[in-house]
Amino acid sequence: MELTGLIFYLVSVLIAGGIYAILCLALNVQWGMGGLFNAGIAGFFAVGAYASAIVTTAITDRHLGGFDLPIPFGLAAAMLVAGVTGWAVAKICVRLKSDYLAMASVGIAEILRLVIVNESWLTNGSLGISGIPRPFGDMVQGREADLLYLAVVWTCVLVVYVLCQRLYVSPWGRTLRAIRDNEDSARAAGKDVDWFRVQTFVIGCAIMGLAGALSAHYFKFLSPSATEPLLVTFLVWVMLMAGGSGNNKGAIAGAILIWFIWSATEIITSRLPPEWITRSSYIRMLLVGLLLQFVLQRYRSGLIPEKSPKPRSD
Repeated sequence: MELTGLIFYLVSVLIAGGIYAILCLALNVQWGMGGLFNAGIAGFFAVGAYASAIVTTAITDRHLGGFDLPIPFGLAAAMLVAGVTGWAVAKICVRLKSDYLAMASVGIAEILRLVIVNESWLTNGSLGISGIPRPFGDMVQGREADLLYLAVVWTCVLVVYVLCQRLYVSPWGRTLRAIRDNEDSARAAGKDVDWFRVQTFVIGCAIMGLAGALSAHYFKFLSPSATEPLLVTFLVWVMLMAGGSGNNKGAIAGAILIWFIWSATEIITSRLPPEWITRSSYIRMLLVGLLLQFVLQRYRSGLIPEKSPKPRSD
């Protein structure tokens, strides 16, 4: 029984790690390839999660929707709504540079969070949305359902990784890296820098929406607490920096490594004296921050640093 429990604990860690891997790949498109400092990841994650939940849940009068559509429609809706939201944000903020873009994206993520909390007709407010279906939920239940969902999540990771890798080695990806490294030179070469940045932001936000949808279907319940910046924005940035910004393999490796460590710190902090347990989240942040400092001192470009693709010989 102990071995079985350990195996399914690892399954749950790998499911969450896969969702974070998708978030890291999305952020790698925006930051690693395009140099866009998006500090509002939690907002687009939340938009995707709620969009899929609304589309796929049964008919209800507690929130908007309840369209009871198949889950693939929910995943598509999550990417579409998050992408459109990202487009609206990019049209306003894409000309901002580095920390200014970060501040703007944080503010927009907070606006989205307040909409989710206060617009009960849309999201059922702080009470959340329940009864969110899982893929093949009518076929399997219990631990077998977790194993099946693990396969679903990592299939999505594989598809997103292949897509991001194709983007990275494509002419579009080379142009994007040129803009990231020297914007003035890219403009001088006739590249529409702002349009490329809008595309980059939209693609990254759509993938973040997919991660939010997968999270909602995994827990089968969604509330504003599931989209806290600590658990989404902060951790995803740590994962990407530790794994290797600009490298899709590094993004996945960083997500798995940091999530395993974050899960292990939960076990450690749960054994602390009662007066310390209330501070456990801050202790875990401290431990993860110390780990990031260690990694970046030893590996300044992350565990798997960026490597430019080899030039084609035609």
